[in-house]
Amino acid sequence: MAFIVNNVRQFQKNKFCKYSCSWAYFRKVIAVAYPSYEFKIRQQGASQQIFDVVRKRWVALTPEEWVRQNMLQYLLQVMAYPSSWVAVEKSIVVNQQQRRCDILVYQHNQPWLIIECKAMDVPLHEQVLQQALQYNSTLAVPFLVITNGSYTYGWKLQPTVVALTAFPPYGK
Repeated sequence: MAFIVNNVRQFQKNKFCKYSCSWAYFRKVIAVAYPSYEFKIRQQGASQQIFDVVRKRWVALTPEEWVRQNMLQYLLQVMAYPSSWVAVEKSIVVNQQQRRCDILVYQHNQPWLIIECKAMDVPLHEQVLQQALQYNSTLAVPFLVITNGSYTYGWKLQPTVVALTAFPPYGK
């Protein structure tokens, strides 16, 4: 499978197009209107915890976790993805190392969509995309998304790389 980053570099070398392109060519913002939701938050010692409805347990409320929990509510409430097919911080092996994929959505018992979440103050640059692509080297999903809560970018990876302007509908 051709990776987005390699495609960008090939575009920049003018191998596939008649004009010079940047990695921005491959990203279009996906508009995400987060739904209203009353998160369960509690104080635990010196830190706060938030209840994760998918994992059904309390987790540390970090800036990245806040983005992840809001994205989960968007997937469940707005996009109507079934919670039983959503995995959070799914453990996978990449290059013989244990990693955790932030959000992994399954369809027909197969990995279908990877979402890599970052804290709101983390810019979505090529290294974030590379991290998600490393996960995909193991999972081989057709859809990949990166988000920091403020900006969300996505791609359809199969059969060719296409920037998404919306989340793919579940079950299609």
